[in-house]
Amino acid sequence: MATSGEAPESWYLALLGFAEHFRTSSPPKIRLCVHCLQAVFQFKPPQRIEARTHLQLGSVLYHHTKNTELARSHLEKAWFISQQIPQFEDVKFEAASLLSELYCQQNLVDSAKPLLRKAIQISQQTPYWHCRLLFQLAQLHTLEKDLVSACDLLGVGAEYTRVVGSEYTRYCIMLLLMERKLGEVHPLLTLCGTIVENWQGNPIQKESLRVFFLVLQVTHYLDAGQVKSVKPCLKQLQQCIQTISTLHDDEILPSNPADLFHWLPKEHMCVLVYLVGYSYCNDFLLLLILMCFPVLDSSPILSTFQVILLEHIIMCRLVTGHKATALQELFCYDFLCCADHLPRHCCGLFQGLYCLSVNCMDNAEAQFTAALRLTTHQELWAFIVTNLASVYIREGNRDQELYNLLERINPDHNFPVRRFLRETLKMSNAEDLNRLTACSLVLLGHIFYVLGNHRESNNMVVPAMQLASKIPDMSVQLWSSALLKDLNKACGNTIDAHEAAQMHQNFSQQLLQDHIAACSLPEHNLISWTDGPPPVGQFQAQNGPSTSLASLL
Repeated sequence: MATSGEAPESWYLALLGFAEHFRTSSPPKIRLCVHCLQAVFQFKPPQRIEARTHLQLGSVLYHHTKNTELARSHLEKAWFISQQIPQFEDVKFEAASLLSELYCQQNLVDSAKPLLRKAIQISQQTPYWHCRLLFQLAQLHTLEKDLVSACDLLGVGAEYTRVVGSEYTRYCIMLLLMERKLGEVHPLLTLCGTIVENWQGNPIQKESLRVFFLVLQVTHYLDAGQVKSVKPCLKQLQQCIQTISTLHDDEILPSNPADLFHWLPKEHMCVLVYLVGYSYCNDFLLLLILMCFPVLDSSPILSTFQVILLEHIIMCRLVTGHKATALQELFCYDFLCCADHLPRHCCGLFQGLYCLSVNCMDNAEAQFTAALRLTTHQELWAFIVTNLASVYIREGNRDQELYNLLERINPDHNFPVRRFLRETLKMSNAEDLNRLTACSLVLLGHIFYVLGNHRESNNMVVPAMQLASKIPDMSVQLWSSALLKDLNKACGNTIDAHEAAQMHQNFSQQLLQDHIAACSLPEHNLISWTDGPPPVGQFQAQNGPSTSLASLL
């Protein structure tokens, strides 16, 4: 206890110092930190100290423990008390922000919204917090798919930042609005690009805006399948990251409080740029894992980046004939998705793709069906349905299920049915979509071969093989080599037929060995997991593959 002549601040500062020491210890001693903060209330502190301590306790409990009810109680008290104290904005609005975040975590969105609205209403004289709370409520509406309300709030924010003279944050909001107005994306891209380039401001903020703009531009082109068009933007993006990594955050601090925002920390921007470029995957994944461990609790976005990267790596492994490696990465992916409470349908999708690659058709059907039940994303739904259709086609005796599925994909029968492959080939070739081009070529070549047009078939299969070897796509190479063998044999080209037969044999052996290796792994039992947590520790190593290899050869 403090002596009678001791200033009240001294005991408070002492307890606060101990609490911070325990919080930052390695490993953190959260229980002792909480005890020190709770001891503050024994001294009957003034309202300011009481409110701040409730906020500190709520924050520590929220970020470092699972006791969300106690965290919520402290944050609610901090919010209530701080509203009665004049000029206490930081505690007041930080309490509101954290409390609304906790409400959302507890699925109490109807409590979070009015809280944020009230905080926004009374924060207009505090530009930083007013903008931050606007962003938070807009994000909440976005997560609920209420894009109209989100855009309305961003519009309010754009006008507010114009009034308070915050050009940087205003441009951030304009870029967010551009992201949501896809119907007007082309003119908005041009307009925002000009604005960003012409803006004269803080170098860090200018480069940050440029990265934000270019990321939106790159993702727009990739979503549209315009791979060729995206290459100049990717080069600019990589140059921006090189520039921004040489600048120091503390060189020039913004003078306007409403400009104290980074849309993403500089280190995370580097991760994001590599992610959208899919470059140096193995080295980058190691970097990402190293970055995640010390800051994972406070940076869930890095965990999301890791999950997205694993999705692309798994698909690349399956295409290039490395199923065993893909399976081990798939296990990591499933574990991360469940640990971070990410959508379960994604696990079903990628497990279904693996099942397809090893010809476990029953399991593939179960995985895709489970994924369909859980997803509400239209494009993802179409992708899953297309792969499920391929299961029915490959099984050969599922005509009725296939027709029913096609009815769901195209109930109005309004798709054009002619020139599909030629149009696909034309579009994919124009945008350097090599895998789509290779698949289209080999399928056309197969059709021409069946029709007896050997010359036209050869004109398709040879470039298909060349493209497939660049990727490399093992399945297309296997298919192309088989066609080349049959073509040359039909045309009497014995030497070329023998060479193609040897290639086909080599590809078959590579795929067979990889198939055996994958099916022998304990993780192969993931193909039966469609519900609940990942069956960690339940894997039993198999003596050998249990699936059919006939269609691989």
